[in-house]
Order: sequence, then structure tokens, then C-alpha cells
Amino acid sequence: MSPEYVRPYVRAQKNDDRDAEAIAEAATWPTTWFVPVKSVAQSDVQALHRARERLVSERTALINHLRALLLEHGITAPQGRGKLATEVCTFAAPTRTTAG
Repeated sequence: MSPEYVRPYVRAQKNDDRDAEAIAEAATWPTTWFVPVKSVAQSDVQALHRARERLVSERTALINHLRALLLEHGITAPQGRGKLATEVCTFAAPTRTTAG
């Protein structure tokens, strides 16, 4: 059941008993619209999207953290994952000396 149909029936502070009572009262009205149950496939796709969103969010946080660390050492890194990778590779490349 969609929350906007239940909200008008909640009488006081929200708790489980009052929520159940409001849902039961709202369900008795003929104009109440019920939310369909998701299929297993829909739930799986939603779970994948949430997992990807979380990975992207954590990657962004790590990139920002790395840029802040570089800035503490006087290295200003451009925004963007690709540009940062290029910048880090130029500083991380070992310098070669020829032994003579």
C-alpha cells in the first residue's frame, strides 16, 4: 500500500501499532490503490543498481580522499577519474638512472 494513502489515517506519533491500525483503516476504503509486489527479477535488478551506486559512491570518495592527500603535498590533481589516474602515473613512475 502506498504511504500517501496511509498517512491521513495515522492519529498520533508514529509507532508500529498505530501504523498497522492506519493501514487497516485505509485498506477498507474503496479508492485505495495498492502497490504491486515486485517480481524476483525486478528485485534482483534493483539490488544490482543499488550495489553499483554504492560502488560508484565509494570510488568517488576514495578519489576525493586521494586528491586531498596529494594537495597536502603540493600536488594539485585535476578532477575526474581518468585525469587523476594520468596525474598519479606521472608522479609514481620510477626515475631511471644509468649506472656507469
